[in-house]
Amino acid sequence: MTSDELTDIEIKLLMEGVFQVYGHDFRDYSEASLRRRLTNWLSGSGFATLSLAQSHLLRDRALFDTLLRGITVNVSEMFRDPAFFKAIREQVVPYLKTYPFIKIWHAGCASGEEAYSMAILLLEEGLRGRFRIYATDINEEVIRKAHEGIYPLQEMQNFTRNYQHAGGTGSFSDYYTARYDHAILTPMLRENIVFAAHSLAVDADFGEMNLILCRNVMIYFKKQLKERVLGLFDSSLSPGGFLCLGTKESLDHRHISNHFEEIKPRTQIYRKRYAKK
Repeated sequence: MTSDELTDIEIKLLMEGVFQVYGHDFRDYSEASLRRRLTNWLSGSGFATLSLAQSHLLRDRALFDTLLRGITVNVSEMFRDPAFFKAIREQVVPYLKTYPFIKIWHAGCASGEEAYSMAILLLEEGLRGRFRIYATDINEEVIRKAHEGIYPLQEMQNFTRNYQHAGGTGSFSDYYTARYDHAILTPMLRENIVFAAHSLAVDADFGEMNLILCRNVMIYFKKQLKERVLGLFDSSLSPGGFLCLGTKESLDHRHISNHFEEIKPRTQIYRKRYAKK
């Protein structure tokens, strides 16, 4: 048996143990992505193999949390992909404005930058007090950081540029206060955001959403898990609601594809069809 084959067995055994002990299910994550992230974690862990690390990981929650940070993807930025946010502002918000109250699920929100971006966009569109964003992620530590709304000050220049390209109508500096080497987002942005831990692999859906965003998350999932997650989104989304995926994701050849239509080619923004009478 080759070293790679042994590693594959170690990964399967570890992921089964993680599911049984902690309830986090990574068994249907892409093998290539999982192997790469576990290898990176192992290189700095002090353990020679995953087999040697397994018993410690299953008994030491703090050590497992370091593994969780290594497995999950927590890289984001405010108004990431400005063209996407501009499309939301121009093509989705006009429909959202017709509702008295809007419910939004941002699945896989990581450290919260995109959830705050959506809050800024909706506030600028005159929807203050008329929306709630449920921002969820599997990693409880990054959820806590997202709730704090504190980011490195050095990132503000890039965030400002994204905001402007996304069609921002004000001054981005109005949304944060600089303190030492960090930027603290204004508390007003948190008024309409609920941050919570949620696993797309094992947890239930959210009901009656008008907009769901899950961008560049499912690229790390196997087909079976992708189908499960899309089923969650379908059952969570009200007819006429919008589903937003990442640039490398689509509903093509998915089991829910006939329930949706893309509002504009290559935007990865889909609207759920109303049921035929």
